[in-house]
Amino acid sequence: MTDTIDQEYDVVVVGGGPGGSTVSTLVAMQGHRVLLLEKDQFPRHQIGESLLPSTVHGICELLGVGEEIAAAGFQKKHGGIFRWGLNPEPWTFDFAISEKFSGPTSYAYQVERMKFDKILLDNARRKGVDVRERHTVVDVLEEEGRVCGVRYTDPEGVRKKVRAKFVVDASGNLSRIHTRVGGERIYSEHFQNIALFGYYKGGKRQPEPKRGNITCASFGRGWFWHIPLSDELTSVGAVLRREEAAGLIQGDREEALTSLIAECPLIEDYLDGASRVTDGPYGEIRVRKDYSYIQEAFWRPGMILVGDAACFIDPLFSSGVHLATYSGLLAARSINTAMLGEISEETCLREYEERYRREYGLFHDFLLEFYDVERDERAYFEQAKQITKDSSTEEKSFVTLVGGGASDEKGLLAAGAMVSESRKADLLGRLPEVHREGSRIQTQAMFGESIGDQPLREGSLVESPDGMHWAVFDPSAV
Repeated sequence: MTDTIDQEYDVVVVGGGPGGSTVSTLVAMQGHRVLLLEKDQFPRHQIGESLLPSTVHGICELLGVGEEIAAAGFQKKHGGIFRWGLNPEPWTFDFAISEKFSGPTSYAYQVERMKFDKILLDNARRKGVDVRERHTVVDVLEEEGRVCGVRYTDPEGVRKKVRAKFVVDASGNLSRIHTRVGGERIYSEHFQNIALFGYYKGGKRQPEPKRGNITCASFGRGWFWHIPLSDELTSVGAVLRREEAAGLIQGDREEALTSLIAECPLIEDYLDGASRVTDGPYGEIRVRKDYSYIQEAFWRPGMILVGDAACFIDPLFSSGVHLATYSGLLAARSINTAMLGEISEETCLREYEERYRREYGLFHDFLLEFYDVERDERAYFEQAKQITKDSSTEEKSFVTLVGGGASDEKGLLAAGAMVSESRKADLLGRLPEVHREGSRIQTQAMFGESIGDQPLREGSLVESPDGMHWAVFDPSAV
C-alpha cells in the first residue's frame, strides 16, 4: 500500500501534551510552519496534576496563556506538606521563602490535566500550529542518515507521510519512535516504582494558606500523594516499590488502594468522610509504571526528544510538567536558531541536550538523597543546597529546587505581571547572589527580554535577548 503524501512543514511535533504544545507554539510564534499530530482526542485523562511556579509564571506566560490559566479556576498551591523522614509530624515548605518565587509569583496550581492540557493545545492552534487530533505517528522518514518526516495514520486509517526539516517526539513514555534517535533507555536502579491511584470526593482540607498544598506521606511500602484539585475533588495515589506492588496490582485494585490507605494514617485521616469517584473519566483506579529512565541520546540530525520521550523521573517533586515544558522551550530555541542558519544544528542541539540533562540530573540526584528516610528535613535542606550550589539558605535552596527554579533559566522566574523599575533593578541585582538559571524563564516572561545568561561551560551558547534563540556568548557584553 502506497502512503499518501502530505504537504511539507518546517517542524512536525508528535504529541499534544504540555511538551508538544510548548515547543510547537514557540516555534510557530517565530513564523515557522508547524504540524502537531496527536493520537488522542482532547480532553483526555492524564496524571501529573501538581504544577510548579516555574511552569505557571514562566512557560505559561511565554506561551500567552497566563490569564487563561488564572481564570480557569484551578486550585492554588502555595507549597507542599511532607510527612517524611525522622520527623513524625508533617512539615511544610512555602514557595514564598525563595527569592525566585517571592511576591505575586509564590504559588502554582493543582490542575485537572484534561483541562490544562487542552488550554495549551487550543492555544497552539490560535498561535498558528496545524493541530490534528486522532492522528497516530507510526515511524519516521529518513534520507541519508537524517530524519526528514514521519509516517502516520489519520482517523479513517489512511496511511500518510509528511516531510519536515525537524521532527520533535513529545509523545511521552509510550513513544513509538523514540528509539529512532539511537541508543537505549537506561533505567534507574533506584527508582523502579509502581503507582496505584484514584480520585475521591469530599474529605478534609488544610486551613488556608495550606488548603491547596500537595501532601506527600511516606509509609512502610512507599509513599502517598494527596492532591486537592478542587474543594471536592482529590487525586490520591500510592507509589510502591516494585516488589511491594507485584502482588497488589494483580488483584482487586479497589481493595488494594483501600488497604494501602489504611496503612498511612495521615492520608486515611484526610480521606475521612470521602468517597471514591466511580464514574466518568475519574472513575477508574489506574496503575502507572513509574520507572525512572533517561535516553542515551536526546537527538540526531533532524530529530529531537522532548519531555518523557527523553527521560522520566520519580514524581515525588511534581517535576513532570516542568521538565516537559522546560525541554519544549529549550528545543524551540534550538530549532528556531538552527533554521536561521547562523549557528549549526549540531551546536544548537548539543546545547539543548546538555541543559535538559542538567535539569533532569538536579532532580535525580536530590531524589536519591531524599529517599533516605533516616534523616530529618534539615538534612534534606542542606543536601538541596549542596546539589544546587545555591548561595542562599538551606531551606531556600530546597524550595528553589522543588519549585523548578534551580536551573538558572531566566524565563523560569518572576511573573508576567507589570513591575516597577525599582523591582526590576532589585531582581537584576540579586541574580548574582542566587542560583540564577531557575529565575530566567519567569523573568523573561515578565520583562519580555533576556536579562543575561552565562554559558554552561567554555564554548557553550547562551540565550538570545528575545529568549527564543541561542546566541554565541560575548564576554564583553556582560
